Amino acid sequence: MATEGVWPVDGRTLTPKTVYQVAVDNLPVILSSEVAHSMAASRRMVERYLDEERIVYGITTGFGRFSDVVIPNTLRQQLQLNLLRSHAAGVGPPFDLSISRAMVLLRANALAKGYSGIRIEVVERLLAMLNRGVTPIIPSQGSVGASGDLAPLAHLALVLVGEGEAWFDGVRMIGAEALSRAGLSPLVLEAKEGLALINGTQAMGAMGALAVHQLELLADWADILGALTTEVLRGIPMAFSEGASSPWYCGMCREFTSLDGRQPLDDATGRTASSRCLFYPLYASGSWGQP
Repeated sequence: MATEGVWPVDGRTLTPKTVYQVAVDNLPVILSSEVAHSMAASRRMVERYLDEERIVYGITTGFGRFSDVVIPNTLRQQLQLNLLRSHAAGVGPPFDLSISRAMVLLRANALAKGYSGIRIEVVERLLAMLNRGVTPIIPSQGSVGASGDLAPLAHLALVLVGEGEAWFDGVRMIGAEALSRAGLSPLVLEAKEGLALINGTQAMGAMGALAVHQLELLADWADILGALTTEVLRGIPMAFSEGASSPWYCGMCREFTSLDGRQPLDDATGRTASSRCLFYPLYASGSWGQP
């Protein structure tokens, strides 16, 4: 839950509404102190594998067809950077700023779960970009679907290391300049971190979360308009009673008849229900939101 106008990102409690508030309304964010232990523990595991020189995919080896190539310690940082560069091959018009911001939030939220072996400062830097208005420019085409939004997330992550492009104060610029103007410095990715940044579905997740919240708002407006219209046209309140239909429909009817904490559909005219018309479209409006 947001405290004093700041949302603590903990990997567990994010909702479509909160995604909208951060992406569109610029609600500030901070990394929850609750995730520090799990994130640090998973990072220690990665570092132990490095110290033991274990063969671990994407940490001490290359990717894909190069999974049998062992990467020396001196090239492990370069490997992660090369991974971002090679996958940042998206095309088409860029996502809207709200979608790009939602992607940054959702990726930080996923990493905050503590399963990715990534340093805490990487997630903190993603959240700092949100708070200071550095928004990656992300081409909208190039995802490989359920296999991962690899290309979109690579464009996102490039800004984190000072490459790619970003919006800052309404101006399009290279990532390093955007970070500098925001008072941030580029990160040098360590082993596993480039892989962790791009393996996810946050592009489709961002679009989905924003769409869900907007649909919820539309459903609320539909209830309000239906209730007001029924009252103005003197519809019959009995049509929205508890026993009107299915339990689900009755739940919708309760929303209809108590939008402002009272009974706005009570007959204040003194006329009997039988003297009024049955407005069938209005009474059917109780099922507008039915799945």
